[in-house]
Amino acid sequence: MGSVLAGVLQLVALVGALALVHVPVGTYMARVYSSEKHLRVERWIYKGIGADPDAQMRWPAYLRGVLAFSAVGVLFLYLLQRLQGVLPGSLHFTSVGPAQSFNTAVSFVTNTNWQSYYGEQTMGHVVQTAGLAVQNFVSAAVGMAVAVALVRGFARSRTGELGNFWADLVRGTLRILLPLSVVAALVLVACGVIQNFSGIHEVGQFMGSSQQWNGGAVASQEAVKELGTNGGGYFNANSAHPFENPTPFSNLFEIFLILVIPFSLTRTFGVMVGSVKQGYAILATMAAIWLGFTALMMWTEFAHHGPALQAAGGALEGKEVRFGVGGSSIFAVATTLTSTGAVDSFHSSFTGLGGGITMLGMQLGEIAPGGTGSGLYGMLIMAVIAVFIAGLMVGRTPEYLGKKIGGREMKLAACYILITPALVLVFTAASMALPTPRHSMLNPGAHGFSEVLYAFTSASNNNGSAFAGLNANTDWFNTMTGLAMLLGRFLPMVFVLALAGSLAGQRPVPMTAGTLRTEKPLFTGLLVGAILIITGLTYFPALALGPLAEGLAS
Repeated sequence: MGSVLAGVLQLVALVGALALVHVPVGTYMARVYSSEKHLRVERWIYKGIGADPDAQMRWPAYLRGVLAFSAVGVLFLYLLQRLQGVLPGSLHFTSVGPAQSFNTAVSFVTNTNWQSYYGEQTMGHVVQTAGLAVQNFVSAAVGMAVAVALVRGFARSRTGELGNFWADLVRGTLRILLPLSVVAALVLVACGVIQNFSGIHEVGQFMGSSQQWNGGAVASQEAVKELGTNGGGYFNANSAHPFENPTPFSNLFEIFLILVIPFSLTRTFGVMVGSVKQGYAILATMAAIWLGFTALMMWTEFAHHGPALQAAGGALEGKEVRFGVGGSSIFAVATTLTSTGAVDSFHSSFTGLGGGITMLGMQLGEIAPGGTGSGLYGMLIMAVIAVFIAGLMVGRTPEYLGKKIGGREMKLAACYILITPALVLVFTAASMALPTPRHSMLNPGAHGFSEVLYAFTSASNNNGSAFAGLNANTDWFNTMTGLAMLLGRFLPMVFVLALAGSLAGQRPVPMTAGTLRTEKPLFTGLLVGAILIITGLTYFPALALGPLAEGLAS
């Protein structure tokens, strides 16, 4: 079987698996967030934290819950790293430095999982399981809660109430992420992913020095790492490491885990707003972009010119031979079009245009299908903007799902789409203008610029993957990427929840003959075009200096 055919068959199998679970998983999540019943263990948690799960919150109260919970998470994870040297199960690793502890704490709480350290040489079992793995669950649940709050804003009328953050957080963790992660972890163990608490072992000699490996609860963390679109690897090589991702089947299964909740949330959206066709329209938009990017990535990596590349069957540099070009290309697109950031190959070694595709996927806002929760609310913001553009074209007041899109709504949507590009471009410009940050670039010219642009694109969009050619473990990059992650995560949430509150307070607008039908293919095409044009106009100058210049010169 040829490598191209193998890649296409993997893509077909993946699409089939996602289609098979779309309705049951999406409907189940809608029931979870719409249920009025509380499980006994949930009541214990509510009592322990002093929360009333039945109290409805307006958007400022909901936002305060998000920020307060996340702030406590940052503080706890920071202290856990700083105290690692005196904790049991530390594998004799010392405490993590202040700048890196801040960066890592922010990274995992914001669902970014940017790692400027070697996991197997820095973090012991306690920090990995009680710190990082816990945040893999709750940071994903926070994103899902905010998405559900926005959906309620569309579904409700003449009320500013968006539900209860604590109930949404606990249900997302206990009823969705935890059971799915248990099943996924069992599958990964069956595939050969390790799951233990062993210490450090010497496994042989290499170039005159001994090699050492430590074990860990890898399968359980790997499951929620992908399922919650987190991306932080137990080992520095991430999903390219055989302990995390040993076989082609495990590779395809991990891609499935990355995509299953974001794609299924479109069904949840359709059920909760009372129109599954609206959910299918959003799904079609996400799927069109994802399939287009995947096809383009496979073409650039398979068809690159040069006799060596043609003899190898594609651009194999930086890719695991057990996954091949096809599996690596599908994984790279899935991880950068979501907020996962996990890698089974090194994006810096992709062709110039291939690296640009991974970067552009993040710059779209990671909305096709995006992260757990963040992808859905990002796409709904873009739908609001597309409706507004359509209204201007035909001279009608824009409406979406029976809600008028007025000046207040558009200001909030505009702030949402402007904040992340501003962070990316400002931090990148500062890093290129100052002499010290430039010393972290391991490559000159366009590729070196791409390393810095990729780093802040990844941090600001809460992705977490890296171009693998930048020394990011410096005070500058630890601090600046930490700030980019914080602002890139929580400032957009402010605008999302404010928009949800504004929509929930409106009276529903009856549909007329002149109402734009947002469940039709015409609107899907308009939405895809709006996303690509807005992103292109925003980032084209920066992309032209980096991956485009490199791709055209090669």
